[in-house]
Amino acid sequence: MSTEYGQGYGLPTESGYPGHTEGRRHRLPAALRAPVEGRTWRELGYVLLSLPISVLLFTYAITMVSLGAGLLVTFLGVPVLAAALAGCRGFGAVERARARGLLGLEVAEPEPLRMKRQGFMAWTGAVLKSGASWRALLYAVLQLPWAVLSFVVTVTVWSVGWSLLTYPLWFWVFPMHAAGQDGIQLYGDEHHRIYLDNPFEITVTAGVGLLFTLATPWIVRALTVVDRVMVHGLLGPSRLATRVVELESDRGVVVDTAAADLRRIERDLHDGAQARLVALAMDLGLAKEKLREDPQVAARMVDEAHGEVKTALQELRDLARGIHPAVLTDRGLDAALSSVASRCTVPVQVEVDLTERPAPAIEGIAYFTVSELLQNISKHSRATWAAVEVWRTENRLMLQVVDNGVGGADVSEGSGLAGLAERLDAVDGILVVDSPAGGPTRVTAELPWRAERTR
Repeated sequence: MSTEYGQGYGLPTESGYPGHTEGRRHRLPAALRAPVEGRTWRELGYVLLSLPISVLLFTYAITMVSLGAGLLVTFLGVPVLAAALAGCRGFGAVERARARGLLGLEVAEPEPLRMKRQGFMAWTGAVLKSGASWRALLYAVLQLPWAVLSFVVTVTVWSVGWSLLTYPLWFWVFPMHAAGQDGIQLYGDEHHRIYLDNPFEITVTAGVGLLFTLATPWIVRALTVVDRVMVHGLLGPSRLATRVVELESDRGVVVDTAAADLRRIERDLHDGAQARLVALAMDLGLAKEKLREDPQVAARMVDEAHGEVKTALQELRDLARGIHPAVLTDRGLDAALSSVASRCTVPVQVEVDLTERPAPAIEGIAYFTVSELLQNISKHSRATWAAVEVWRTENRLMLQVVDNGVGGADVSEGSGLAGLAERLDAVDGILVVDSPAGGPTRVTAELPWRAERTR
């Protein structure tokens, strides 16, 4: 299956800077235009600025932490340490902004301080317990030695490259330095001339300078890779904190979804089967009263009540199927999806290629995802055919529903697809909709694969 849905989702471009177009063509190859590109000069500026900023940051961090550690014998030590860490967090915000402006690196802010109550002591404890604060301190310590190394390497290769490349010009600017062993210098009042017996020296020197000049942008770019890693890893949110936030959000989605399902079940019972059973009880009561007076009327009323019982049973079956169909538990996705497809208003081809069953929770989500997508096809697509494919790719369960309808489905419009995407996201799933106007519509869903536990 070809996956084209990665395009247009805000993925980072090749250069990492806004406005860059991958398909843009240049007359010069990248190796020749790199020394004069704006990206090169921004990265060079970042490296040059890193040294004075890192000296300031290192001095502040070491001084404040040393002062705080020395004052730990008194009550002032802890607040001083908290102030040191808070200052490092502030420097971290400046460094993220500098990396964003010069390196095109977008780094989210770290997790905020978690204070259970207000007050200075609560703030002090939150700063000291925050992992982001200690990572900012570690960045302040590690940045200085790396900034010194990158500064020295960058200035050396940059100055050597441009000096050697412009070596021929020095003969005209400073002729007194142009004489070799065989060179002759002539000075006059109005002008001077330089005669060179060895032009090969100039050519080789300029060629070496050209090589250094062309290599300098790539050396600087390689050095800034380490800066990118440090800023992203030490000044951004930690993976654990990000995962906790995601799980908290997913838990809220799961709770809201479960509450919505319970309200739907209660509404269906109250408005459907319960109301029908109440009417059935009343009809049977009337039939009981008519039994002695008019047996024929009573028999007709009992027949009508029998029909109501069948209808109520069918509604209860549909309601139970909506909660969790028995065929899914007994026979798996293939049979359950075939059953759903048979109730669709358009012909549906179902193909399930699984060698084993996934975990019941994943299997249930897959079933209801396909069921809701087929309901959308029946209600809105005006399609004449549809197809459902289910397969496994490494540790992912893949679902794809295709129809030849009018298209135009959009997750961002707050439709049922948006709710479906939220449900999938709650279990680390993904929903991708490709539905251009005029069709066809292709909806692809990914779910994490967890195998069914053996009983």
